Amino acid sequence: MSSWDNRGDRIAIAQMNSELQHAQLELLSAHCAVHQMRLRFSSDDLARFGQRDILRKSVETATSLSDYYLSIEKRIPEIEAELAELPESKVAEAIAHLVIHIRELRERYLSLSSPLTNKQKALMWPYFSSSLLERVRIVELRDERVPNPPFYEEARAMGFENLPEWTHMHSITLIDLLVFNETVTNRTLFHALVHAVQVEVLGLESYCERFVRSFVNTKLHFSVPLEAHTFALEAKFAANPADRFSVEDRVRLWKKQQRY
Repeated sequence: MSSWDNRGDRIAIAQMNSELQHAQLELLSAHCAVHQMRLRFSSDDLARFGQRDILRKSVETATSLSDYYLSIEKRIPEIEAELAELPESKVAEAIAHLVIHIRELRERYLSLSSPLTNKQKALMWPYFSSSLLERVRIVELRDERVPNPPFYEEARAMGFENLPEWTHMHSITLIDLLVFNETVTNRTLFHALVHAVQVEVLGLESYCERFVRSFVNTKLHFSVPLEAHTFALEAKFAANPADRFSVEDRVRLWKKQQRY
């Protein structure tokens, strides 16, 4: 089963949807051609005078396509049932757990942290304010990785299979503390800092609430607007590092437009 937590799977899923759209257009074209033929000739005419090999191949293709799409149609109600909304009490509980866990992890790793280097600050300014760059601290783990939250077991029992795997992430942003599971690069540092700005602008509780509610609705980590926006800004940074912009301005705009 594919997962949005796997970068390779995300590319494959995007390609799948592109091919699905292309196939739908081809089917629409075929449907129009058949409709025009149906207006001119009856099924009896085609059965009597149609070229047998072409008729048989056409029937075989149409039947095969029908069976394939019917099998997909049968799965849709099951998938939609899996995406059923959680009770509000469970959503609120998940938000509270996430807020507490982030604060606890911050305290756990803070003593291991160090400030950004002058080179890192220079590279990240003016994407990020000087005050944020001075305040943020980082931890680059060596022989360990940030563990998944302890409440994941309960979440999986409730049907959430595509939970973001903290152990597989490049970094975890804990308010103003950035913990890296791997060697820090300019791109991963930028990504983690975007989340720090989101937390700063929204507040930790609001950030966690928006993340949890979006994930509950979609069950896909990378379709959560907070994450999608971060990846979009990261891609813009990677494409042209010389084209500098204010991440805080972009985050405040998305907040104002209620896109989070």
